[in-house]
Amino acid sequence: MDTALRLARRLTRKWAIQPAWDGARRLATSLKISPIVAQCLHNRGLDDPQSARVFLQPRLNNLHPPEALAGAAPAAERLVQAAREGQRIVIYGDYDVDGVSGTAILWHVLRLGGADVDFHIPHRLEEGYGLNADALHGLADGGAHVVVTVDCGITAVAEAELARQLGLELIITDHHQAPEPLPDAHIVHPAVEPAYPNPHLCGAGVAFKLAWSLAKRFCDSDRVSEPYRQFLTEAIALVALGTIADVVPLIGENRALAWYGLRGLAACRLPGLPALIESAGLSPEKIDSLDVGFALAPRMNAAGRMGHARLVVELLTRADEARAREIAAYLGEQNRQRQALERDIFRQARQMAVDRKMHTDGFRAIVLARDDWHPGVIGIVASRMVEEFAKPTVLIAVGDQGGQGSGRSVEAFNMYDGLAAAREHVTAFGGHQMAGGLRIEPAKIGAFAEAFTAYANRALTPEDLKHTLRLDAVIRLADLNEPLAESLESFGPYGVGNPRPRFATELLQLVGEPRCVGKSGDHLMFSVSQDGTVRRAIAFRQGHQMRPLLDARCCRLAFEPYINEFRGRRSLQLRVADIRFPGEKE
Repeated sequence: MDTALRLARRLTRKWAIQPAWDGARRLATSLKISPIVAQCLHNRGLDDPQSARVFLQPRLNNLHPPEALAGAAPAAERLVQAAREGQRIVIYGDYDVDGVSGTAILWHVLRLGGADVDFHIPHRLEEGYGLNADALHGLADGGAHVVVTVDCGITAVAEAELARQLGLELIITDHHQAPEPLPDAHIVHPAVEPAYPNPHLCGAGVAFKLAWSLAKRFCDSDRVSEPYRQFLTEAIALVALGTIADVVPLIGENRALAWYGLRGLAACRLPGLPALIESAGLSPEKIDSLDVGFALAPRMNAAGRMGHARLVVELLTRADEARAREIAAYLGEQNRQRQALERDIFRQARQMAVDRKMHTDGFRAIVLARDDWHPGVIGIVASRMVEEFAKPTVLIAVGDQGGQGSGRSVEAFNMYDGLAAAREHVTAFGGHQMAGGLRIEPAKIGAFAEAFTAYANRALTPEDLKHTLRLDAVIRLADLNEPLAESLESFGPYGVGNPRPRFATELLQLVGEPRCVGKSGDHLMFSVSQDGTVRRAIAFRQGHQMRPLLDARCCRLAFEPYINEFRGRRSLQLRVADIRFPGEKE
């Protein structure tokens, strides 16, 4: 990173330290926990013992019944009728982790019910996102009677009308922002009235609720038979993958689904998951949200980004052990190719943004397009651009079929609203608060960029575009110990709405000499002290801070405590998110 841009990035970082809560000791006494843990619970809106216990000890009996989800009961009744009458059902799933996981869930439960069921996953490059006319014609010609979408379809007004004309009965299960008017179809959606208690349910979560409702109807009882009970329990692992990969808030019901799903991965017998976990080099007993986000989800997404996601659904449904290993190995290779492509596109996009001064305040959004970018990778690169510049970003890959765009946002900016503000320049768009997609004619990209950026310039302030480190409390090094670190680990799985607990210190003294570590010397390792307590710290990708640290010999840290295990030895260490030197503002 060049010096000017690095300085600009540091100046756009701020610390947001939560104020001390006067009820922390009362909650700590009630739950027999540390006041620091109580403060962290309060920061997540958990001030009373009951809600705090539910958070710390999730229970499956806290899940909302499927009948609470609008449209789930009538959709289940129609699907059971189709299954019993031998009508062909096709599940039309999105090509990301959320979509393929939900598709697999519905496929399994319908197969348990004896249904004639198949699935269709659109090709990202040839068909694009969501329902498309050619696919619907093909499904109708193939003898389908009922089409069930997973993680897509809520904006498909024209396609729903086409399905009706083709004699297809359409059931839409989705969680993306619903438009006005809604498509003319059976709709299962957490935001459709009556609103579901968990508005943040992901696409696989919606599919799971429908599967639960299906199981009840296949069994003609609220108490399902053992095969269905076993399947639904194991299917929570797939819901966890979709929930974490789709970056929905990990609070309430979503937290329970992710918590149980991750723990159920080791025992899950659904086809393909063991092979996928093994290919990623993971231990199924110790998988956390980071493993899903950085190891499993990228492999599952790689097929859809680089080729065809149908393979992933095969992995999770029909594949035997040998075929599963073959597919998992292929996904690993596709993921390595994706990583190389992603690095190249990120370097290009980053340089383009700097050359066009998009890192300055005149541009509160970034819109870039090129005709040699791979449309399957630009969404990931857009996320990296947001991390780099703290601005909503839309990247557009221009090809023979026109432009396909992917957008990622910052907390203060609704991506769907931003795309809607420029809708006159796009062919189609969709998404939600933090992410969106679009199709566009190449000739209109300039006008779209101007309209989208103008909207962002009005909607965002310079303060909105600062990288914000949200810190739970200011604590002393003497208060840090292994029991506290272990207690904080119970806050996982981490994600939106439930970040990993992170703290700030007052001024610390440098002990000894810092050193750069890692293959490229990118990471900084050092020790700090406060009133006689010494702790070791590691600052990943902050090797450039060694000279300022040596010059100052003191600093404040924003950090996460963690227990480092090496050669059988355990030690408490600090994982540093940011360093502040004397005179720098928060």
